[in-house]
Amino acid sequence: MGLRGAGVVCALIAGLLPMSSATAAARTAGEPLPLERLFDNTAVSADTRPAEADFDGHGASLSATDLAAAGWRPGGALTVQGARLTWPDRAAGEPDNVVADGQDVRVHGRGDALALLVAGTTGTEVSGSGTVAYANGTRTPYTLAAPDWRTGPLATKALALPHINTPDGRLTEKPRLYVVTVPLATDREVTSVRLPRAAGLHVFAMSVRTTGRGWTGSWATATGGYTAVGPWTDRTLRLVVHTSAGGPRVRVRFDNTFAATPVRIGSATVAVQASGATPRSAPVPLSFGGATGTEIPAGAQMFSDPLGFPVPPDTNLLISFHLPGTVTTAPVHRLAQQRSYLSDPGDHTADGSATPYTSALTNWPLLAGVDVSGGPGSVVLLGDSITDGDKSTVDANRRWPNVLASRLLAQDEVPRYGVLNQGISGNRIIADRYPGDGVSTDTAGVHALNRFDRDVLAQPSVRTAVVFEGVNDVRWGATSEQVIEGLRLLADRGHARGLRMLAATIVPCEGETRCTAAVDAERVEVNAWIRDAGVFDGVLDFDAAVRDPAHPSRMLPVYDSGDHLHPGDAGLAALAESVDLRMLVP
Repeated sequence: MGLRGAGVVCALIAGLLPMSSATAAARTAGEPLPLERLFDNTAVSADTRPAEADFDGHGASLSATDLAAAGWRPGGALTVQGARLTWPDRAAGEPDNVVADGQDVRVHGRGDALALLVAGTTGTEVSGSGTVAYANGTRTPYTLAAPDWRTGPLATKALALPHINTPDGRLTEKPRLYVVTVPLATDREVTSVRLPRAAGLHVFAMSVRTTGRGWTGSWATATGGYTAVGPWTDRTLRLVVHTSAGGPRVRVRFDNTFAATPVRIGSATVAVQASGATPRSAPVPLSFGGATGTEIPAGAQMFSDPLGFPVPPDTNLLISFHLPGTVTTAPVHRLAQQRSYLSDPGDHTADGSATPYTSALTNWPLLAGVDVSGGPGSVVLLGDSITDGDKSTVDANRRWPNVLASRLLAQDEVPRYGVLNQGISGNRIIADRYPGDGVSTDTAGVHALNRFDRDVLAQPSVRTAVVFEGVNDVRWGATSEQVIEGLRLLADRGHARGLRMLAATIVPCEGETRCTAAVDAERVEVNAWIRDAGVFDGVLDFDAAVRDPAHPSRMLPVYDSGDHLHPGDAGLAALAESVDLRMLVP
């Protein structure tokens, strides 16, 4: 460190320089500093001393009490969108974030994305451009956009709190915090990041996302909502999931997306299923940072430690986890098409018998992913109820993503990618069904554009994404132009991250109540654009695969489940069999 830089740091420690002066001096010296050394704004106040913080320039701030109730504690680790971040280790009333003004921040790592915990305070989204510096001397530009902490979308927030503190009293209004990511050059080591110059853009934390390196997604599901459950007190859930790729080591991802409170997992195990809730052999304990259990903050995720456990491909696993406290609400994927199990009271994660598991579940609460070590990476399928497997045979794994995974495993022409099913029944491209906050009975999820970062970009080692949505949009009044614009944005966002982006045409649904002739005309227009526009890297023509040639607005009866909207097992297999596997290769 040069004398000038040392003087800046000493002045900071002694409190002799205001933070903005120190920031300017450090920037002039060309010496990146850790983010916490650059903090020049105070966002968090104690409820009894709200005047000690002024996040927005008008005296408003976040409540330290509310943050603690959400599990966001000073110095606490947070994993959001697959990136490990640390909430500032500062007491209420101390500087805890930096207003982006071109500061150079010291940060190290090699990964696919830079993750930043941010919020804007201008009343609208605020954005600016910065650069990433690499160890080989190169730089890449990026653009960072931060939604406003009071008006930004709830559907994409990492956390919403119940109150805002002001010197004049508490406001019952939901402040929001966001995690946004920007792409990195994956073949280079990051050494520093220059923040944008953007008044009102606040940065609390940043890190290089490395969680996907060396892992292939084998199974995943998308959180569709935050619903009432149980209540469960001192219960063990034994969830059944079906793998695609196999590997010698495993890790499991739990997800507290959309939640307002933390959830405690007391212990967890993994086993290969024999039948029902019975494992083939003794369940093997999972750990979390070396501990048997963990707490997942509201809005965050938790990965288990890597475990030496051979995961067979194309096989059912039992993921068991004990909830020692009382859980009344949880993030869920509603349509599992798979029976899972709930125990009598007690920690039964290690049980080799099905006897304690006396109740069945038809959804997947809290569990979001199973990854295996090594492998070629993953293909993500972003879809609605047809991808989710609605009307497929329960417990049979006959969803079209399962059939596609089996095809990949049975050949040697292309890599045997993991196949991640991110279908949500009822989901749309351009309209949220679940608003993204609060307890709801609607589990059709936030729309595809709002969940793209979490459900596609944050998946481990994703290579290719397939978008198969749109029928719910046109059935509920969206025009073909609106759907096309949504598809175009999805393609652009995937391409910006280096993904191969494929689109599937919308299958016919005449005979279903909402599939009128007018709706079919919109569907046909969307399909024509998908086939001809060249925006996507390839087209999976699912419409052609299942339509009746003599009546193109209907499915062939042999493929129809009977409701004229969802293919049955034969139709889902036809979709998967129609895919040219070579199209999945970037």
